[in-house]
Parts: sequence; structure tokens; C-alpha cells
Amino acid sequence: MRLILYIVVCLVGCSVPLQAQWDSGISGQVVDGSDNTPLIGATVVVGASVATTDYDGQFQIDMASGIVQLQVSYVGYRTANMEVRVQAGQFDTLLIQLEPSAMMLEAATVTSGRFERPLGETTVSLDILKPQFIDHLNMVTLDEALDRLPGVNIIDGQANIRGGSGYSYGAGSRVMLLIDDIPALQADAGFPNWGDIQTENIDQVEVVKGAASALYGSAALNGIINVRTAYAKSTPYTRVSSFYQVFMDPSQQNRKWWDNAWSHHPGSGGLSLTHRQKFGKLDLAASTFYQNTDSWIRDAYNKTGRVTLGLKYRITDRLVVGMNGNLNAGSSRSFFLWENDQEGAYLGGGGSNESRTKKVRFFIDPYLHYYDPSGNRHKLMMRYYNVDNNNNINQANASQLYYSEYQFQRHINAIDLVLTAGVLGSGSRVDAELYADTIFQSRNMAAYLQLEKKFWNWLTLTAGGRLENNAIIGPEVLGKDTIPNGRSEETKPIFRLGANARLSPFTFLRASWGQGYRFPTIAEKFIRTEFGGFLVVPNVRLRSETGWSAEVGIKQGVQMGSWNGFLDVALFWTEYQDMMEFTLTPNFAFQSQNIGDTQIRGLEVSWQGQGRLFSRPVSMLVGYTYIDPRYKVFGEAQMNASSSTKNILKYRFQHSVKADLEAPVTSWLSLGYTCQYNSNMEAIDGIFNLIPGVFDFRQANDKGFVLMDLRAGFQITPRLESWIILKNMLNEAYSMRPGLLEEPRNLTLRLNYQIQG
Repeated sequence: MRLILYIVVCLVGCSVPLQAQWDSGISGQVVDGSDNTPLIGATVVVGASVATTDYDGQFQIDMASGIVQLQVSYVGYRTANMEVRVQAGQFDTLLIQLEPSAMMLEAATVTSGRFERPLGETTVSLDILKPQFIDHLNMVTLDEALDRLPGVNIIDGQANIRGGSGYSYGAGSRVMLLIDDIPALQADAGFPNWGDIQTENIDQVEVVKGAASALYGSAALNGIINVRTAYAKSTPYTRVSSFYQVFMDPSQQNRKWWDNAWSHHPGSGGLSLTHRQKFGKLDLAASTFYQNTDSWIRDAYNKTGRVTLGLKYRITDRLVVGMNGNLNAGSSRSFFLWENDQEGAYLGGGGSNESRTKKVRFFIDPYLHYYDPSGNRHKLMMRYYNVDNNNNINQANASQLYYSEYQFQRHINAIDLVLTAGVLGSGSRVDAELYADTIFQSRNMAAYLQLEKKFWNWLTLTAGGRLENNAIIGPEVLGKDTIPNGRSEETKPIFRLGANARLSPFTFLRASWGQGYRFPTIAEKFIRTEFGGFLVVPNVRLRSETGWSAEVGIKQGVQMGSWNGFLDVALFWTEYQDMMEFTLTPNFAFQSQNIGDTQIRGLEVSWQGQGRLFSRPVSMLVGYTYIDPRYKVFGEAQMNASSSTKNILKYRFQHSVKADLEAPVTSWLSLGYTCQYNSNMEAIDGIFNLIPGVFDFRQANDKGFVLMDLRAGFQITPRLESWIILKNMLNEAYSMRPGLLEEPRNLTLRLNYQIQG
């Protein structure tokens, strides 16, 4: 850690421009050609001189008089080349408008390397989710949209990428959730609260598949989901949206608990308002959202409201400060298990099976960004995250998390090298009934360094490392267990390597290898509760899990006729050591245990593009994922815990197909179609077969399931549009985890009215 800090200090200290000073040159501003928004960090090259635009898109290059060739580039935009005459004794001022690139391989991403680069040049598998997809399917929580991406499954709120995670009962995640590059998992359980994410104000979502702990730390063992929120541009933007969703009769009438009157059908309604605007040097982005849901499960409901605020102020053309905030409050009632798979499929029992919760969650994210005179970037990012969940079954929990990170980035253009380094620290305080009303504290400190070097303008190599320290501090005695000094602590180094070779203008071959690491959460080590009649007990001796993930892939761009997109093929291999999972103990209680070493191998093929099909323009995303998840040693303990005698990890779909198509049929009508297939979930916890109906339902539905959605969009006026969405069109009765049926066929009407922009 000291070595990394020393490197950062040395690089900051030696950031001195070496170019000669002239009384002539070129200055100007680089902007988006579509709306004149300044482009921050665009590269301007004149001969051997290189400049980077500041927060106002401004640049200046000193040089002697004469005729020069000027090149301006920015990720996601077409490169501009022009000839400029420099007059002696003066600076020519230019307004350079860059046009957005239509080539999807040039879409800008930041998550894989912590700086913007084209999608085609990433060294890992990375998918981009655009807000239009979320909007057109009326997905008011992000997990609904992520579940449509190839290789991603959401099981009861927990993300699973390429089979890297199973189902962990709301505690622990191997996928790191970020909001604007800052970790956003709940402090005690490492669980993503999807309702905190402002789906009404998203710029794009980036999903990295594979180990990413070297850059993002513990909990990024299986991948990353980074939500990049939208920001104010030159033109003010205001939009209001409303929707109503009604759940229709299930395929088996004996499962219906409501009567035939439409007014008595369960449903969900919501309203959102988004506004983004610049006020001089101040940028504002604000949104509000409310939803009231009467669930398809009788007596279950969810009422939630959310307010978000983003402020950014440009003190100078190099220094920006800002603050993002989010408040989410509401109440809900849910059930862990059904009564049975027939007339009780949409009914929940009482006792520990029922959960009534009142929540208040908020976070405040102050930040500072500074570009020094040599073009080096300095970022200071902070977060205060407060969670207060009150619960009726002794599962209330309250936590406060503090997070701070300093990041330094230097682009050494002369040798095509990007250096990224940072240090961070976070701490939390947890007080919860879930942990026997005991106060626990956690701490995380880390330092990381990544180098990315380009050779011959076609080969990119990356290497990075991280040193991470984790600790949980609590009582020395917990029940019958003794914890030395009340402290669980360890320090681990993590490394990653990657390569990307551009074999042709539209062909990119990539390879990556990265170590992963996950320290147990407070919930996994110390939880003591009951749900659905099952006891959950702590395991103070639980060890951290480590692993690695390797991938070889090729991304082939297509720009032929009307078609523009890419085909991606990836082979991946992941191994975990001391994998953690909740497992049934001989005392018939669930406990998080180290279940042994595991491996997951597989193949993923996807196509994403735009073109014309049957003479109509169409956008298309199609993907197939195959995984082979297994224990390295499948012994008696693993077999006894599983419902299957086959060596396969629990709660995984071996085959998965995802597809989405959307086409504008006329100037006022668009049609869309979504299809999702998951093969049979071969293995679950064996004890779930004792729950009424679970074994029978799995036997009757052992071929997997197919979900189809249809949607139609109507452009009523230039500012008013409506969408009608029919989800689960085939009315499939399906379950993502035992004892809980997902929603039956349902119909949604959504209206979007754009007031400005």
C-alpha cells in the first residue's frame, strides 16, 4: 500500500508540462455536434503536441505560426481532422463539433478500466444497457431489466452472472453494484437494494462479466453492475411518466384468489418526474418516483417513494465539486413461501413466513474532480449511506456506512500509457435484531494500481493489482462461540491481466485473467433468525472465498449495408476456493459454510445491432449462455445438501437464451418483442422438497420455462408517447427459486410526456 501511495505522489509531483511557450497557437472548444454540450476530456493533437479539454470543453495549444494538421477525438464520436493556419502573434479560436458515432463498437464505457474507452477495446466481456430498453418495457426496478441481459439472472433480488452465484437468502453478493462508480451494497448483508436506483434518470448501465476485485474490491468476485446516472446538457430536459399495471388470471384458475371484476384484480401504479438543467456553472439533475403495488400474492404489497438530486458546480475550468443524494422510503408486506403449488400458490402463511417492513434509506455522495495543468485527473469520491429497516419478525436492522476514495489518473500520451491508482477506506456500524441486538462494525481499506499500454495502435495490454484489508469488530463472546479480541481480519493482494488485439478495423480479440476475493459479510457470519419455519444460525469461523476467472473472446463488428452491430463469442472458466453458501446443517438449520472448491466453465454467444429486417428498421439483442457449474469434489456432504445426485451447483440454469427486438413500423407506431428461456434448475437445497408442493411443481415443470413479452409504442404528439406492454404473454407458471411463483400474465399502460428537451 505504501508503494502505491509513493508512486501516486511521485507522479503528481512530476506533472510538469515540458512544451515550449509561444505567442501564437490554437485554442477553442470541443462540443457534441447534436446539442453543443461541452465534451470533457476530448483529445486534441497537433503534431507532437497533445491537449485535453477541460470541464467546459476548452483547450489551448501553444505553437509557432504556420499550417498544421489538427486531430480531435473522443470516445463514442467520429474523429475530426482539419487543416488550420496559425497566425504569428495570435491564437486562433475554434468551435469543433464532433458527431456521435453510429458504430456500436465505439460506444463509450468506463467500468472495465475506470476511464472512457470504446466498447470494442475492452479486455473483458462488457454489456451496455440503455435507458430506452428500461423505459419501453416499464421496468421500474433495475433488476427487471438486468434479467433480460445474456448471461445475467436475478434470483429473488440477487444478481448471478454466468452462474457465478446461486441463491444466498439475501446475504452476500458476488456481484458489485455501483452507482456512479461508488459501491452501493447494503453494509451488513452485502445485498443490492434495487429500489434505490433511479431508473427514471439513467444514462447507461454497464455490466462487467467476470472477476473484477482488483479494481473494485471484495464483492466484485463475479462481476460488476455500474449505474451511470444522467446529467444536465445544454438544453433543459423535463419529463413526466405514469403507468398502471394489472395482473391477469393465472393459467390454472384454482390459483386465482381474486374475483372476475377488473377493479378487483391486483395491480401496480406509479408516477415519475425528471428534470435536468444547467444554470450557469451549476448543473442540476433531479427526479422523483412513487409506486403503489398490490401484489399477485394475496395480502402482499409494496408502497415506495424516492427522491434523487444531483448537483455539479464548476468552480474553474479545471475544478468541479458536486453532490448526489437519494432518499427512498416506504412500506411492504411479503411472504417467503407459498402455502402449496395449487390453490395456495399465490397465498402466504403467517408467522415467520410473513414479513412487514418499513424502510427509510438514503445516501449522500459529495465529490471533487480536478484536472491539473498537465492533464492529470484527480477524483475524490465520498458516500454516507444510512439504512433503517423496521420489521415485524425480529429482523429489523439499521446501518450506517462511510466511504471515501481518492483516485489519480495520468495519460502519458507520448508512450500511449494510462496509469490509474487510488486509495480508499470505508467503515460501517450495524445494530440489528438479526444479529442478536449486538452492535458490529466493519472496515475496509485498499490501494490499487492499474497500467494500460497500447502498442502499435492495435494491441492493448492491462495489468493491475490491489491490496485489500477487511475487518469485522464485535463482541468477544457470541453464544457458545469465542472470537479472539472480538475481531475477524485479513489482508489479501489481488491481481489481474488483460489483452485486446484489433485484428481488423471491426475485429477485436480479447483475453483476460483476474483474481477474485470476497470477505464474509456481517450477515453471513453472525445472522441468527428464522424464516419460513427454518432456523438460520451464525458461523463465526466462516472463511473468505477466493478464486479466479479467465476468458477468451472475440468481438466482430458488422457495418454492412443497413446493418451495424457486433457478434460476440466468449469462452470462460471460473474457479472458487472455499466457496461460501448457505447450507443445511445436521441440526436442520441453515448456516453459511465453506462448501469446498468449485469451477464453472461455459460459452456465451451474443449479437447486438441495428439494421433492416423485411424492409423495416430493427434493433436487436440476442444471446445464448451455457454453463457447467460443478464441485471439484462432489462428496457425501454436498450430495446430502442438494436435491440432485448430479454434480452440479445449486440454483443455476445451465442453458439460457435472451432476445429482444424493436422496430418502428410507421412514424407513429413501434413494436417490440422479448423472449427469455431458462433450462430446468437441476439442483436446489434438498430440504425445500419437504415444503408442500415444491417437489410436485418441480417434477411437473422440469423442462425449464419460456417467457415472452410484447410491446407497442404510439407517438401521439411530438412530446407525448404511450406504451402498451403485455408481459408473460404465454402465462407461464414459473419459479426462480423454490416455494415462490413469479407474476402471471399482466398488462401495462405507460405514458411519457416530455415537457422540455
